[in-house]
Amino acid sequence: MNFVHRLYRRLRHLIHEVTKFGLVGTAGLIVDLGAFNLLRYDCGGAGPLHHKPLTARAISIVLATLVTYFGNRFWTWRDRERRPMHREYALFFVLNGVGLVINLAILGLVNYVLDLSGPVSDNLANLFGIGLGTLFRFWSYRRFVFRAPTPALAAD
Repeated sequence: MNFVHRLYRRLRHLIHEVTKFGLVGTAGLIVDLGAFNLLRYDCGGAGPLHHKPLTARAISIVLATLVTYFGNRFWTWRDRERRPMHREYALFFVLNGVGLVINLAILGLVNYVLDLSGPVSDNLANLFGIGLGTLFRFWSYRRFVFRAPTPALAAD
């Protein structure tokens, strides 16, 4: 067996988790950026929250959080230990709050400190914030929300 094959066998489960997480995240990204751009720019014009980029961002992230919770709970980590859904979702939402702060900080920096606004700068800031937030979310969901089964549960 060559090194690459052995490495893949060892990391296969993680590779599959990352792939599923990425696909669910892509659906969330579409909802997130779609809602943000509709609220802020309404198909090229001034949307209902045109002068409130952080409010538009917060709303779009909350909508994407709903999509990603259910995708991750029932597909990415469906084999993981389950808690009551209200507790699990609350923890998921709190950790998404950290991701929200990361996103808002970057968008706020671009809009209010660098004084750049417009679809290109806003969406570049959003993508950068999403990238940093995604790294945090994968680690934190895996560690705190959708935990690996305990050895006693795995044996059953």
